[in-house]
Amino acid sequence: MKTKLDIAKSWFPRYTGTALDEIGDYILLTNFEYYIRSFAERFDCEVKGIGHPMQTATNDHGLSIIDFGMGSANAATIMDLLIARDPKGVLFLGKCGGLKHSAEIGYFILPIAAIRGEGTSDDYILPEVPALPSFKLHKFVSNKIIEHGYEYRTGVVYSTNRRIWEWDEDFKDYLREISVIGIDMETATIFVVGHVNQIAHGALLLVSDTPMTPDGIKTEESDRAVTEKFADIHLQIGIEAMTEIGDKGEQIKHFTY
Repeated sequence: MKTKLDIAKSWFPRYTGTALDEIGDYILLTNFEYYIRSFAERFDCEVKGIGHPMQTATNDHGLSIIDFGMGSANAATIMDLLIARDPKGVLFLGKCGGLKHSAEIGYFILPIAAIRGEGTSDDYILPEVPALPSFKLHKFVSNKIIEHGYEYRTGVVYSTNRRIWEWDEDFKDYLREISVIGIDMETATIFVVGHVNQIAHGALLLVSDTPMTPDGIKTEESDRAVTEKFADIHLQIGIEAMTEIGDKGEQIKHFTY
């Protein structure tokens, strides 16, 4: 195995328990078990890779969903492994903390960019390169959100490797100063590694908590309530967008880097 592609082709089945030819042209990424289980139930398809680091499911329409786990390192790993499949589009369905009054629980965020606070993306490209989504993919997703009559926000999100930061007042002051709308752990990594690997990519984030105040910090109970109320429509929008974009949307990528 002399090339990155050779390694990705060998490692994809090892990480996912799934053969490459069982993955569709369009892919949803998530890091929540509920999403992949719900997807499999909707389409009566098998969840593959149980016992592996990452699980997958693919429906009869050629749409796959992959649960890659939590954090920027895992996000980078799946975006590297996907070069073996060369998908036409990848959409991350993640949750984030809302950092402004306009980003209330249950709202969707379509990030126009992500600040690379996670550090993982520095291993891929110079730090001054912005982490951006594929515009035409986000344009199509925004149309699907509007069709369903839901609110969404745009803005810059901050991606961090720190999972427990809510106690740190200095860090929260920093987040206020840079005027970000949300915070998560994976979006910047997916954007950068997608760019480096020439994979069209985007993120539709669900605001699951408001961690700038003590009573807004996520708990097991509050996260369960958000999942019960909003996760199904989050997944539905992602499914519709990535199922229809090949037929109804503009060509996502029509140039080379």
